[in-house]
Amino acid sequence: MMSKEDRQFPAALAAALAVRSDRIGEDDVDFEPFPAFLSAKETADWFQAWTGNSGMQGEHFRVFGQDGTGGYAAFWLVRPDRALAEQPVVFLGSEGETGVVARDLGAFLWLLADGCGPMEAATSYKPDWVPQPDRALEAVAEQFAPDRRASAAAVIEQATREFPHFDDAVMALCR
Repeated sequence: MMSKEDRQFPAALAAALAVRSDRIGEDDVDFEPFPAFLSAKETADWFQAWTGNSGMQGEHFRVFGQDGTGGYAAFWLVRPDRALAEQPVVFLGSEGETGVVARDLGAFLWLLADGCGPMEAATSYKPDWVPQPDRALEAVAEQFAPDRRASAAAVIEQATREFPHFDDAVMALCR
């Protein structure tokens, strides 16, 4: 596992987020990548504000992007002794929405390739929204996770099935 102060993205995530950064405003996906992971202090400040719990440090999250309202996309460090790329990707919305959107980085790459962002995967704010697959993101997913191909719906379903109690676990930390 990488250090909390190592803010550089893994190569697969960096490649996908570089493509995603070029798409902001061109598609209907509400996801803005950061240039690096939030620092441990920034993560702690955010998580304390989000939970209302000054005792929380947010050490189980590596935040890498946000939606337009300030909801965060992050790796949830829930699998002990596993690499960052093997941790689930979650969304924690500005209004308290939560969701596990992908089982790991490989699945997240395919979620993005199928035209879906973390907020769209975790919420139903846009009930008539239809994702538009992205060929450039598909190329990134093919390069880094060729054996993980799946539709956004399948990625979300697998993540939700594997981590059904994420919302309860996070809400238990809130004050």
